[in-house]
Amino acid sequence: MNDRQQPRQIHLAAHFPGVNNTTVWTDPRSGSQIDFSSFDHLARTAERGLFDFFFLAEGLRLREHGGRIHDLDVLGRPESLTVLNALAAVTDRLGLAATVNATFNEPYELARRLASLDHLSGGRAAWNVVTSSDAFTGENFRRGGYLDRADRYTRAAEFVATARELWDSWPEGGAPRPFAHRGEQFDIEGRFGVPRSPQGHPVVIQAGDSDEGREFAASAADIIFTRHGGLEAGRAFYADVKRRLAAYGRAPGDLKIMPGVTFVLGDTAAEAQERAAEIRRQQVSPQTAILTLEQVWGVDLSGYDPDGPLPDIDPDPGSQLVQGRVRHADPLAIAAKWRALSEEKGLSIRQTVIETTGRQSFIGTPEAVAGDMARFVRDEAADGFILVPHLTPGGLDEFVDRVVPLLQERGVFRTAYTGHTLRDHLGLSRPAAPE
Repeated sequence: MNDRQQPRQIHLAAHFPGVNNTTVWTDPRSGSQIDFSSFDHLARTAERGLFDFFFLAEGLRLREHGGRIHDLDVLGRPESLTVLNALAAVTDRLGLAATVNATFNEPYELARRLASLDHLSGGRAAWNVVTSSDAFTGENFRRGGYLDRADRYTRAAEFVATARELWDSWPEGGAPRPFAHRGEQFDIEGRFGVPRSPQGHPVVIQAGDSDEGREFAASAADIIFTRHGGLEAGRAFYADVKRRLAAYGRAPGDLKIMPGVTFVLGDTAAEAQERAAEIRRQQVSPQTAILTLEQVWGVDLSGYDPDGPLPDIDPDPGSQLVQGRVRHADPLAIAAKWRALSEEKGLSIRQTVIETTGRQSFIGTPEAVAGDMARFVRDEAADGFILVPHLTPGGLDEFVDRVVPLLQERGVFRTAYTGHTLRDHLGLSRPAAPE
């Protein structure tokens, strides 16, 4: 088989299930979201499956609903880099990706922490760059929520560029050079405290589907984490982001597009569909259905029956009932869409929420799921996938045991790690060291 006939290779990553109703906490197999044993189990499983990296989300404030801590947040959120530094000691090849906010951190300190992880792990560090314009979150910090929403990517882009200047200020095998950055967001100078790390620059991930997010990813990211899980939507997103790369002197392979996806397996297609329906019922309890509806309507709906019809009142677009979550861009349009669906199919509140917020992307037998994933990558709807299992910490086990071998048989997934760094796994070049 010549190179032109080689099937496109799939990249895989594992997302640790966190504080949201995607995770089924009521399942007796569900473990702790805090204990290190949970992180250890999922990371070791991902490495056993030869995944590219292990991905941790981040939250800088617990969400509140009607002035009370949101039930799904009460387990807390440990700091990502602390967990990943510990995982570096119990894994050998698996990439370690931390979500860290560019709004409420500073370039020197974060660049130092990421470079340290890259050294400790032998070149496996990654940074998922996120931003915040949320004053509610900003209350946890001295400067508060000062950042206008329009400025969040401006700061993030300068943050990433500044971090790379710091990493590049220490030549390979040489002494650190003075750095000086003068910009709108940062005005710093000095000498960086960590020698050049194995990857040169840790891998940069960007999660965002907006136009400004796509442009930021095309200019600065190595991976984009997207929600586009459907084939046609994925192909449109893929083509749009890849075409933007040329403006920044980058090739299509310089940015990997990896949507977050879920999976449900069964011995037959019918069994898989039945399991998927049961998981959705577990994910959307009657209480969760009402809370989800309130996130759109922005008003107290606790008096409504989750098994009854949708409210006949309009949403309040300016409501602050739910804090710490991104509000829907157009609540009135979403409410109208949900009402139309509910009336067309005769759905209750709970049934409507189940149908409109479903996350299972791949449902079927292991053979069918392997085939669908290969088709997505072959048809350029994605370069790979970030798997979000519904159980902590054992939700990835079945996929690694039953689907990975089938992907390997198809020749679309590695049978062994061929490199040591995360850049090796992703096929990304190492940034040249300054002379």
